[in-house]
This record gives sequence, structure tokens and C-alpha cells, in this order.
Amino acid sequence: MSAIVKRPVRVLVAKVGLDGHDRGAKIIATALRDAGMEVIYTGLRQTPEMVVNAALQEDVDAIGISILSGAHMTVFPKIMQLLKDKEMNDVLLTGGGIIPEDDIETLNKMGAGKLFAPGATTTEIADYIKNWVAENRNF
Repeated sequence: MSAIVKRPVRVLVAKVGLDGHDRGAKIIATALRDAGMEVIYTGLRQTPEMVVNAALQEDVDAIGISILSGAHMTVFPKIMQLLKDKEMNDVLLTGGGIIPEDDIETLNKMGAGKLFAPGATTTEIADYIKNWVAENRNF
């Protein structure tokens, strides 16, 4: 009898646009790795197209966007549209940074996953991603 080996959750962490502050993204990437996930960190100055193409190539379960620039109402809808265009409807789009509560609510209604404000714990973020993937992805 062969054992079923469940692969770890795969998460792509990205910084989109000209925002050059990546300390938080690196902390999250490390925390997710320490929580048992495979993490692909794309680095700074990614475009939405670069993020979605990397997510497709890496066969990720989730994309985490770190955004401090105020461009969240452009970046998240663009990534959501690209995911839809590539039929990646079962990939979680989550993230965090400086995002006003009203904008978080709007982005959630548009289809983004939970968005985390400053002060969220790395455990909360990791648990959310693991639970979402367990409930929404089949592998």
C-alpha cells in the first residue's frame, strides 16, 4: 500500500510597483516558510503580469501581495483579472500593508481574500492561508 504524500502549501510573496520597502514581505515570507509552506519571494518592483506568470509557473496555492504605496485599488483588481484570464480561479489572493478599512472591504467584495493590516501576527496570516488552501484546493 502506498502512502499519500500531501505537498506543502505553496505561496508566492510579491512586492508590486515602485514600493521599495520589503522588510515586511521578507518577514512574512520567512514566517510562512517556518510554518511549513514553500515560499517563492519574487523581490521588488514586480508588475501584476510578472506576479501572475510566476504564480502559474510555480503552481502556487496562494499569492501574498505586500503593498505600502497606496496603489492597492489598482494592483489587486489587476491581479484578480489576470488570475481570471488564466483560469486560476482556485488561487488565493491575499496580502497586507497600508490599506484603509473601506478599501479592504471593497477588495474583499471584488474577490480578494483576507487582507491584513499592520499588527496582524504571522501566525494569523499562516493559519488563514493554510485553512483557505485546505478548504478550497484539491491536491
